[in-house]
Amino acid sequence: MEFRIRLDKIASVTRNIRLKPDVTVTTDIDCRAGAVIAVRILGEKSVYNQLEDVHGRMSMLHGGDVIAGALGHRHALQGYFGVVPETLKAGDKIHVLNLGGVLGTCLSQNPEVGAPFSAEVLGAVLAYPNFQSRQGVQAHITMNALPAAPSLPGMAPVIYIAGTCMNAGKTLAACQLVRHLSHRGMRVAGAKLTGISLLRDTLSMKDYGAERATSFNETGVVTTGADTAIAATRAVFAELMRGNPDVILAELGDGILGEYGVQSILADPELRSCATAMVLCANDPVGAWGGVQILRDTFGWNTDVVTGPATDNEVGVRYVRSQLGLPAFNARTHGKELAELLMEKLEESRGARA
Repeated sequence: MEFRIRLDKIASVTRNIRLKPDVTVTTDIDCRAGAVIAVRILGEKSVYNQLEDVHGRMSMLHGGDVIAGALGHRHALQGYFGVVPETLKAGDKIHVLNLGGVLGTCLSQNPEVGAPFSAEVLGAVLAYPNFQSRQGVQAHITMNALPAAPSLPGMAPVIYIAGTCMNAGKTLAACQLVRHLSHRGMRVAGAKLTGISLLRDTLSMKDYGAERATSFNETGVVTTGADTAIAATRAVFAELMRGNPDVILAELGDGILGEYGVQSILADPELRSCATAMVLCANDPVGAWGGVQILRDTFGWNTDVVTGPATDNEVGVRYVRSQLGLPAFNARTHGKELAELLMEKLEESRGARA
C-alpha cells in the first residue's frame, strides 16, 4: 500500500536523495542498510534528543514528529550498539541510533546517553529517479552517491588522524590543522573516512578553512565497516582530488580497534602509500602507549605526533616525549606548533618526491 505523508524533519543521513517534505511511502519495506524509511517519534527525551538535518542544523525531536532516516548499524562504545533488523513492517518499533538519523534496533546503550528514541515505522520512502515516470522505487542513499574509484588517482599528500577511541580529539586536531595549514597558504581538503553518518565533523572542517570536505556518507554508506571502508575511502579521495588540494586531512572515525573499518584502511598498501604523516589522538597515557604499539607492530605505521586529551597538560606531554620518544602537542593550546611539525613532514615528503 502507498500513501502520502508530510515529513516534519529530514535527517542528514538521507541527503544524497534530496528529499522534499511531501513524500510517498510504501508499506512494502526492503529492510537493508541505506534504505530510507519514514517513522513517527514516540515520547520525549531530555538528553541526546536532537536530529541533524541535511544542512547540518540541529533541531529538537519531539513525540509525534515524522522524520525520514536511513537504516544502518551503530557499534559505538560511548553511544548505542544497534543493528539493522531482519524484517520491518508498518507499525513496528525501531530506534534512532544517532544524531544523523540512522535507524535500527538498539541492543545495548551507554548510560551517559540513556535509552534511544523509539519510533513507529510508517513505511519506506519512494523515490522517482526516472524522468517523467511516476513509477516509484524505494529510496536508498546510494542514489546520487559519489561514483566508485577502483584505484586512486594521482594523490596529494595525506595526513591521517587516528584515535584510541571516539571522543579522543580527532576532529578538533583536524580543524586546527586545517586552520593553520590554510593560513600558511595551502589548499586544504578534509575527509571523514569511517564512522556513522553525521555532517558535523566535515562542516567543522569547512568552518576552519577547508576548501572541500567530504565523508563516506556521500559514497552511499550509512555506517562504515571492514567491507565498505576501503572502497568509500577511494571514492572520497577521488572526489577531493578534483579540487587539486595541496594536502588532505583524513580523519579515521572511532578508534583503531573499533568496528568501523579503520583497521582495513590501515592495512591497505595503496591507502598507506599516499600517507605523509600519522597523527595519533589519545585519551590518556596508556592509550598513547598502546596506540603507538598497535600502529607500529600490527600495521607497520610510525606515529609522527601524539595529541588529544593525553596532552591536556604537561603531565601527559612529558610522558609522551620522554617515554615514547615522540613529539606531543595539544591541538587546543598548541595548534600552531602541531601544524608546524606537520608542515615539516609535508616539505620532507615534497622533497623526497622531487
